[in-house]
Amino acid sequence: MSPQLYVNLDHVATLRQARGTPYPDVLEAALLAERSGHVAGITLHLREDRRHVQDRDMERVMAALRLPFNYEMSCAADIVAHAVRLRPAQATLVPERRAELTTEGGLDLDLHGALVAQTTARLQQAGVLVSLFIDPDVHAVQRSREIGATHVELHTGSYAHAWGTPSAARELQRLQHAAAAARAEGLALNAGHGLTVANVGPVAALPQMNDLNIGHAIVARAVFVGLDSALAEMAEAIRRSASNT
Repeated sequence: MSPQLYVNLDHVATLRQARGTPYPDVLEAALLAERSGHVAGITLHLREDRRHVQDRDMERVMAALRLPFNYEMSCAADIVAHAVRLRPAQATLVPERRAELTTEGGLDLDLHGALVAQTTARLQQAGVLVSLFIDPDVHAVQRSREIGATHVELHTGSYAHAWGTPSAARELQRLQHAAAAARAEGLALNAGHGLTVANVGPVAALPQMNDLNIGHAIVARAVFVGLDSALAEMAEAIRRSASNT
């Protein structure tokens, strides 16, 4: 069975915020994705700096969506309170740095383990599944289990950046080892960051891969072919990889 595609629609909001207009509407994009039949869920990241998605986007999408919703978030107190109130199907805890263009690397579970554990427990008490966004590192996988998470999302950024170079094989091997460690620890396995139609195949082919969170490549492609076609292309690339394993 092929992994499920969760489309991250943050950059629909990025386009809107660039001009301060009410369009393009994140909710409209989410409903189009839902109707397409190509996705299993929707992901949005409410950043502390609110540079793209806004609180109201999360609320409107949660209220209207029938598909599962993945709330990407930091451990900031106001964000955690908002997520607990909305009670999405899943929350993915990610690190944030103010100057970054996008999420750069996984959570440091040695430095911030206590806060991540506290946030994980609070979300789980509200009935929310918690996934930790981590680098493809066996130690990070083991720490995720110790902290109490049931899911991990492997950061595929280094692999994506290395695609087409001799380093790609090494980065894929890191993902393979981390995925094996997650399976050994009994953790559900997700992945995402920088994935495209060209490079998604080897990641989608990892045994017991559940969800692939993919956003920027899909939204960028949609500028030229429309959202439905962009989603169809990515879904087909994922299915093709699964059928070849």
